[in-house]
Amino acid sequence: MTQSPIQTPVKTRFAPSPTGEIHLGNLRTALFNALVAQGQAGVFLLRIEDTDAERSRDEYVSALQTELQWLGLDWQEGPGIGGAAAPYQQSARAAIYARYFQTLEQHDHAYPCFCSPEELSIARKVQQASGRPPRYPGTCARLTPEQRQAKIAQGLKPTLRFRVPDGRDIIFEDLVRGPQSFRSDDIGDFVVRRGDGSAAFFFCNALDDALMGVTHVLRGEDHLANTPRQLLILEVLGFAAPQYGHIALIVGDDGSPLSKRNGSNSIRELREAGIFPLALINHLARLGHTYDADGFMPLSELAAQFDFKRLGRAPARHDPAQLQHWQKEALARCTDTELWEWMSARTYQEGHQIQALVPVGAELSFVHTVRENILTPLDAYLWAGNLYAAADAFDPDARQVVQSAGPDFFRQAQAALTEAGDFKAYTKALSVSSGCKGKELFMPLRAALSGQLTDPERGGIWRHGPELARIWSLLGSARVRERLSAAEHCGSTIV
Repeated sequence: MTQSPIQTPVKTRFAPSPTGEIHLGNLRTALFNALVAQGQAGVFLLRIEDTDAERSRDEYVSALQTELQWLGLDWQEGPGIGGAAAPYQQSARAAIYARYFQTLEQHDHAYPCFCSPEELSIARKVQQASGRPPRYPGTCARLTPEQRQAKIAQGLKPTLRFRVPDGRDIIFEDLVRGPQSFRSDDIGDFVVRRGDGSAAFFFCNALDDALMGVTHVLRGEDHLANTPRQLLILEVLGFAAPQYGHIALIVGDDGSPLSKRNGSNSIRELREAGIFPLALINHLARLGHTYDADGFMPLSELAAQFDFKRLGRAPARHDPAQLQHWQKEALARCTDTELWEWMSARTYQEGHQIQALVPVGAELSFVHTVRENILTPLDAYLWAGNLYAAADAFDPDARQVVQSAGPDFFRQAQAALTEAGDFKAYTKALSVSSGCKGKELFMPLRAALSGQLTDPERGGIWRHGPELARIWSLLGSARVRERLSAAEHCGSTIV
């Protein structure tokens, strides 16, 4: 009746439908399953659930594999790797599903259903109007073979419905939520094969887990109600079920479902923006799971400390500021050379590259100057544009500060250059000659040397800018003098 599933000590899986770009929610599902497998020296399997022919796209299949590999979430079984349970795209497994559909029908665990969508909609409305939960009323459950043949002769294409037994309690232990119990009488007979002959999710998802030897399944809590149906399917087919765990969904920082409006991005967008893989992984690993250590960890350590008991039941809140925190942690662990490669590998506004702005030989000095004031390669590109712009290029805020300081301040700033040894000595000499100190001294210097004070679209590290001593060292005495001269002649009218 059945074939033996592939056996491994621990095997988890990620089984996405390639109907769009991979986002934070489904990536976290992949990550948690990968962490379980790696932490238990098991197998992480990738399966492509592409039975929805209208919406599935080959480019999404390729893209999701690219994103998983970029993040270091390598699968040990699946597309491009192979395995004993191949093929790993459900669109290529139709013949396997057909055999098990036949088995269900032969043992009267499933029957053809000829109800139209309109008839099903009317039945649901009637049930809801009478205060009953909507479920299939069993219209086709008792058709005779002759009645079924007559309908087929009319050209009707039936779905195949699983016959749910009456009066059963379906009980299982959820890895996250503990004991769960469902009444079979509340479920209703459900579709396992669509009218076009393709397998429905309830069926192929459960069957493939069994045939591929999956032992543990972590998935979103929105799948919790699917589990009793899948347990019934596996039971009648004679398969052992995996252990299911249903994790809380991710919400935005405002508590509402995650969307573009409250911080959701596709993984492609985050990768192209320059987010480091381990920054994203450290962020997602803590969305709904707690660790004793708050520090930045490699994937191996995150896996070693992953524990089902540490998975929460409350919605996991995605705060973009937390992702920025982990990005900063990842950036701090890079050498200046690594950061220059990270910055220079991208094309920025209007097709430009950062190499066109930073002078040859000054690359690592530039990185050292700005590294504590950037989060993305675009930040670095914008700082390069500021620091290597024309000497008289000031943003509105910087121009206002320069003009408020006045020409005499910048004449004295130029005169102090002849006595300066280093930046500390320079500012001390300028303070004495100008009578300025603190903000009155440093704000005009920052405005003149960087041309930039604030960016309304950014805050935090960008708003404060690199240390002035580093900017001084990067620009060199000739360019510092050029900048100070431009500030002196900026004009007296504040704009």
